[in-house]
Amino acid sequence: MSSARKPVIVRKLSRDWCAGYADATPSTQTRNMELLLPSGKLMQIAWPEIKWVCYVREAGSGEGWRSGSDAPSPERLLRRRFLSRPRLAGIWLRLTLEDGDELEGVAANDRSLIDGSGLMLTPPDTRSNTQRVFIPNSAIRDLTILGVMQPSAPRHRTTMDQPGLFLVDSSSEDSSSE
Repeated sequence: MSSARKPVIVRKLSRDWCAGYADATPSTQTRNMELLLPSGKLMQIAWPEIKWVCYVREAGSGEGWRSGSDAPSPERLLRRRFLSRPRLAGIWLRLTLEDGDELEGVAANDRSLIDGSGLMLTPPDTRSNTQRVFIPNSAIRDLTILGVMQPSAPRHRTTMDQPGLFLVDSSSEDSSSE
């Protein structure tokens, strides 16, 4: 695991969850995901057990953040669909997961869609605690492409050459100088 660890909440397909710190760029090439718990212990979670890994602003602390507690949504991923067409550049996807949950998000338009070990999505509500969601391929039952978003091009105002205020006739200038 690299030194770049981010706060995450790992939701399992069994609906249990764990909070801790994980690699910023997950890879399912290994059999297990390494999760560094706040207590300092290193936990191994098998990728086929994982529903998603939410990269969050803060992993929280206190009684309500213990792994597996009855907190309804520690990810605070309340909105799982876009209310309108997203403005982010990328591919707008709707995923149906193995447990029947649906989630929309915008993925980067690159080879990771084909070659990757999972999908890294920007969720519909970027102001919530969850900033990005990684979904391993083993957790995806169905994937639908809803649209391809192009990066918005800067709007350049078309300017026309300003016409001269005083028309100068070059033939009259030549005759006056003689």
